[in-house]
Amino acid sequence: MSQLALITGAIFGLLSVIFGAFGAHLLKKKLTQDQLQSFETGVKYQMYHAIVILVLGFQLNISATINAYIIYAFIIGTFLFSFSIYGLVLSSANNKKLKFLGPITPLGGLFLVLGWGLLLVTLINL
Repeated sequence: MSQLALITGAIFGLLSVIFGAFGAHLLKKKLTQDQLQSFETGVKYQMYHAIVILVLGFQLNISATINAYIIYAFIIGTFLFSFSIYGLVLSSANNKKLKFLGPITPLGGLFLVLGWGLLLVTLINL
């Protein structure tokens, strides 16, 4: 599990840098200001949680079930939240908005909240 967390955190970090550069340079002329801001929100949340996932991968005792749930919640939440935003923004910019992605973003946010909540419970019980 810790290897999964470390690899996933590194991939999310790598992709957030690539997507951030992509947004800042290539999409700047193609997106509206609101769309660009949404895209940047996805990139920021992806990077923040990539760092969290890496730290947890190094620090948590993965044999504890709650720790596995924390890492899974952050991985699933980051993927659903950030990547649904990317899909919504890019499809909207091409006038082919993928509306089914709309409900996925808050679901991803819910997983992120769950991850933070479980982490808090774990820290309180130390």
